[in-house]
Amino acid sequence: MGCCQSLCPDEQNPLRKDGAQPPQPAQTHRGGATTAAGLDNGGDGGGIPSFSEFSLADLKAATNNFSSDNIVSESGEKAPNLVYKGRLQNRRWIAVKKFTKMAWPHPKQFAEEAWGVGKLRHNRLANLIGYCCDGDERLLVAEFMPNDTLAKHLFHWENQTIEWAMRLRVGYYIAEALDYCSTEGLPLYHDLNAYRVLFDEDGDPRLSCFGLMKNSRDGKSYSTNLAYTPPEYLRNGRVTPESVTYSFGTVLLDLLSGKHIPPSHALDMIRGKNIIQLMDSHLEGKFSTEEATVVVELASQCLQYEPRERPNTKDLVATLAPLQTKSEASVASCIMLGINKQEEAPSTPQKPLSPLGEACSRLDLTAIHQILVMAHYRDDEGTNELSFQEWTQQIKDMLDARKRGDQAFREKDFKTAIDCYSQFVDVGTMVSPTVFGRRSLCYLLCDQPDAALRDAMQAQCVYPDWPTAFYMQSVALAKLNMNTDAADMLNEAAQLEEKRQRGGKGS
Repeated sequence: MGCCQSLCPDEQNPLRKDGAQPPQPAQTHRGGATTAAGLDNGGDGGGIPSFSEFSLADLKAATNNFSSDNIVSESGEKAPNLVYKGRLQNRRWIAVKKFTKMAWPHPKQFAEEAWGVGKLRHNRLANLIGYCCDGDERLLVAEFMPNDTLAKHLFHWENQTIEWAMRLRVGYYIAEALDYCSTEGLPLYHDLNAYRVLFDEDGDPRLSCFGLMKNSRDGKSYSTNLAYTPPEYLRNGRVTPESVTYSFGTVLLDLLSGKHIPPSHALDMIRGKNIIQLMDSHLEGKFSTEEATVVVELASQCLQYEPRERPNTKDLVATLAPLQTKSEASVASCIMLGINKQEEAPSTPQKPLSPLGEACSRLDLTAIHQILVMAHYRDDEGTNELSFQEWTQQIKDMLDARKRGDQAFREKDFKTAIDCYSQFVDVGTMVSPTVFGRRSLCYLLCDQPDAALRDAMQAQCVYPDWPTAFYMQSVALAKLNMNTDAADMLNEAAQLEEKRQRGGKGS
């Protein structure tokens, strides 16, 4: 809940850049991250964050302490390595893969593997944006893909199956992803299957970066049924580029049939010229027999018993590219999948909002000011306990600055209030969520929504379950035209207020 990840007032961004060299894995940074500068522009991956080292605190905050409600692994809590959905302080959605304890016993090896994958940037990948080594914990952080897996859309669909043109697009895009990885020196992909193909917010298919690392340092590269495993892997236990091509062939079979057919059975149908029998009946014949024949022949080549007889990744791209017709290429993937591209707005709170909630929902800064004046400092109880010895002259000066800030705040002299409250905050001996909340409003009234958002987030850091901190974030986000996030935050604030009414801190 919420977007606070740091207790440090001066950290405004969850990622801190300090060079491209891999850090020592044990040196995680609380509330921030060590980043590899300049890795976010390659491979048509513009706009993707640089690869970073996250602290465990970052990822706990993002995933609500690895709540079971945040698990998005296909097998839920039964999966050997759980994947969680999370949201960073900067509101970016992430996927966090949490390995079982000591799957990678040596943090340096894990870090080196992660940095190798983290250098890749391409819009056909669900890119790796970070990792964490903390004690026995080993975690990978990737872009979050909100529209499920190919397996879900092919095998467990509810409203509509994937149309033929979209299936061709999936095959082509994944071939492009594999070719990019191979070109960049990472040709090995572990356990390629329909669960590794994800759909982004636009409905475009992407290849999960998690498959570019094994599930453990010395573990198996394939977890699927042996019937789908490359024959040479069964002989020697090694993954080769040709093994990846074999697995790509099984994905092509999935796209053709809409079922997870063992390659041996599929090859028998292909040899018997029973292509129509192989095709997914849910397509209801709405596909080009000529195009299907090309895909079937490519799948057959990928599934050859001898690795040297299989095509390479450039061959895959060259074969599938001509099947992307101009008319179909202009149709957005989200339309083909039948999904709504827009992020679903949070539901309106079912119960009536409090006066503060109502004022924030209306962006009524005058009403918010009156409520904060009346609230005084009652929510600061317990956030500071000073001994007699700590009542130094510095403390007295700091409290005097706060008092002057309160007077300016009441008199609506908001610039003076900012200056006085800043003197209080900068000393740092005491922390006050109310001061951050009041200064946040002052910034809003001075048309500085970015600063207002930072202060509201710091108020949450001091008092994580304080509804006012969330309400002030919602107003600042609305002023920044981040309306969906603002509505989301307003809902969280209302839920916290309801929780307090049932017996939480304060009233």
